[in-house]
Amino acid sequence: MDTEKKMEALVALAKRRGFVYPDSDIYGGFANAWDFGPYGIELKNNIRDAWWKRFVHGKDNIVGVETPIIQHPKIWEASGHLDSFNDPLVECKKCHKRFRADHLLEAKKTETGADLAKLADITCPACGGELAEEKQFNLMFQTSVGVTKDSASVAYLRPETAAGMFTTWKDVRDTTRQKVPFGIAQVGRAFRNEITPGNFIFRLREFEQMEIEYFVHPDQANEAFAMWLEEYKAWNSEVLRLDPSHVAYVEIGEGDRAFYSARSIDPEYQFPFGQKELGGLANRTDHDLSSHQKASGQDLRWHDQVSGERYLPYVIEPTWGLTRCVLAVLSEHFDMDEAPSGEGERESRTVLRFPPVLAPVKMAVLPLMKKGGLPEIAKDLVVELRKTGYLIEYDEGGSIGKRYRRQDEIGTPWCVTIDPETPKDQSVTVRHRDEMTQERIALADLPGWFTEQMKKTL
Repeated sequence: MDTEKKMEALVALAKRRGFVYPDSDIYGGFANAWDFGPYGIELKNNIRDAWWKRFVHGKDNIVGVETPIIQHPKIWEASGHLDSFNDPLVECKKCHKRFRADHLLEAKKTETGADLAKLADITCPACGGELAEEKQFNLMFQTSVGVTKDSASVAYLRPETAAGMFTTWKDVRDTTRQKVPFGIAQVGRAFRNEITPGNFIFRLREFEQMEIEYFVHPDQANEAFAMWLEEYKAWNSEVLRLDPSHVAYVEIGEGDRAFYSARSIDPEYQFPFGQKELGGLANRTDHDLSSHQKASGQDLRWHDQVSGERYLPYVIEPTWGLTRCVLAVLSEHFDMDEAPSGEGERESRTVLRFPPVLAPVKMAVLPLMKKGGLPEIAKDLVVELRKTGYLIEYDEGGSIGKRYRRQDEIGTPWCVTIDPETPKDQSVTVRHRDEMTQERIALADLPGWFTEQMKKTL
């Protein structure tokens, strides 16, 4: 399947099976806004929870916080977002559609192979019209706080979660027993008034990030950067189960990275529409703490009780786009093969081969018939399986073949069939999603068997 067709099939599957819907669909949709459906939100939550368990619960020196979406506007003055958080904007003189200049240059380079630096030979992608002169466009969403709308009420939706961790650094520093090096983690929504969002859920105006600000002595920054690069690689391969050949770790040159960054690497994934960022890894030096220390007048230095040294830590920042992780997992584990039709023939099968820990539904229980006490046995089994804390689905509608196909398409690792033999021998048939093999397991043993299978995947 070529990449364009794969993307079309993936978007269609996402809607058909309740992963991602167009937002405001009853009103004709809202450009580049999407709803996560029942299975999409489970997938996203499973990725988020796996991240939190790995990097917060699984580390001695990382603690979590949650900070507001709307914060003191002086934060964005101090961080430089109000002055420099811009993208290059061009507008078509004919149809007045707007585009990011750098994206147009990148597309032209891909098309022609020429490394262009200016837009002179590029026309509007929508109508072919002439493009106006490039301008800088600030990505901050502005709002107002209070009952009156004036300059004193101006506030902003945060464009990243990082700032909240820098402003709460002093409180975390003073109230925890952590010692440098240690990190602060946060998962939350961020907002950017993107000029040209698109590619399904890849580039959105409202999205979620998973970020860590890791505070280190300046002399240890390079070592910490290397450590977090290995952590990033392990997350991609061990948790998201992305094929390493589909991921690149791109070193960002000095001229292209943020002015405050001493080093930046972008982990990029080979999506169906091209190789794009999953997140980032940056050595932000002491830029953030020094800026907020100057603007607030607060002492944000770390005091080493052993050496007596006071210093502003450097910050190593690994950041993951949660929404982009969802898209990468969908893209990576989307597959089509052939499966028995139930009539001796083989038919095309669409399957999401999610790692069990990420799969929205872990196990489905399917009574073969709606009689003979089979639904009652199945429902009792569901009650027992749900005690494990995982999402278990009960489905009695349609042929068993169609129910298998539906579970394959939502990525359920195991299906359990309750058949007429079950009341006699007190056993069930377990079907494995990937191999489509089946095995007979005692009904009483199934909850323990399922728990062991899940432990193997954690």
